Amino acid sequence: MRIGIVTGEYPPMEGGVGAYTRILAEELSRLGQKVLIFSCIKAQSVNPDIPVVHTVRTWNLGSLLAVREWTKTNEIDIVNIQFQTAAYGMSPWIHFLPHVLGVPVVTTFHDLRFPYLFPKAGLMRKWIVRHLAQASAGVIVTNHEDDKQLTGNLKKCLIPIGSNILRPLAPYYEAATWRKRAGAEDGDILIAYFGLINRSKGLDTLLESLGILCAQGVPARLVIIGGSAGNSDPTNIEYVNTLKERILQQKLDRVVHWTGYLHEEAEVAAYLTASDVVALPFNDGASFRRGSLMAAVQYGCAIVSTTPTVEIPEFIHGENMLLVPANASLELVDALHEIYDSDDLRQTLQRGATALAKHFDWKSIAEKTINFFDSVYRAKT
Repeated sequence: MRIGIVTGEYPPMEGGVGAYTRILAEELSRLGQKVLIFSCIKAQSVNPDIPVVHTVRTWNLGSLLAVREWTKTNEIDIVNIQFQTAAYGMSPWIHFLPHVLGVPVVTTFHDLRFPYLFPKAGLMRKWIVRHLAQASAGVIVTNHEDDKQLTGNLKKCLIPIGSNILRPLAPYYEAATWRKRAGAEDGDILIAYFGLINRSKGLDTLLESLGILCAQGVPARLVIIGGSAGNSDPTNIEYVNTLKERILQQKLDRVVHWTGYLHEEAEVAAYLTASDVVALPFNDGASFRRGSLMAAVQYGCAIVSTTPTVEIPEFIHGENMLLVPANASLELVDALHEIYDSDDLRQTLQRGATALAKHFDWKSIAEKTINFFDSVYRAKT
């Protein structure tokens, strides 16, 4: 099958959608599919077997027509839209791509955020996302929350994302070296936060909890791994600056190590593995949509996150992670204190995360994706 993937993000751009698309494309290619990418001018080809067209400056009607020409020229059988509103500059045009192509379209929804249309657009903003789902021949959702929201007469499949960080640890890896880089000494609890930063990630709550732990005399250190604002949403930059000011004002700079963007996956893996606990207090709860959570699972970390907004049977409190209420710094302090006090609990959570990682294997994700594409293609031809 000749698969065309349209994405607003692609490496070297920073962002979960771009990283996901690269890994998925490579896995599909390994399984014998011909994969082509259509993205924006910031994207580049990272694999000679997966050609990338990167001509789009703005996602508008012209870009849709360019996708149509690309589809015809390359005799593409099925087009997969990797959808996240911010990745397309909050433009509404991508929602109408299925109407201009002469092949089946499968849309992968990474979230259901609505684009900006005009002031007081109201219900129309919700309608336009649902319109894309209805206009697509098939829909892939990556998490339980979106699966529950996208209802109606849809050909739909839930396929989780996997970790964007896959590099194994170096054979000479020593956790002590990376703990020292993060400023942690023997006896400290090293807390890790990983991922792009925006207001939904709960880093402000984590900083508040860190301040409380330090005031209680707990030798806590925080390493913010990566921690950039990404390329898709410019409002994140202001939020990152606010957090940095807060760290200085609360005199937490002595216990916070900010790595900045790391180009080497092995460095991310090293910091995650060296940490005693990975804290990801998402405002909207732990979810399959969170690549940073998948990375912590991938490396068998002890994890503290927030209670999901819908039932997720795979996430088991006390077995493969600790779950606390969102926006609750005191409850987060208690959970971090539990791990600090109990090596047995930390090791239990690490074993649970390692077992959970099998659920997010990329080969399995690619196989499920191919099977769904095939069923959509057969239904439309």
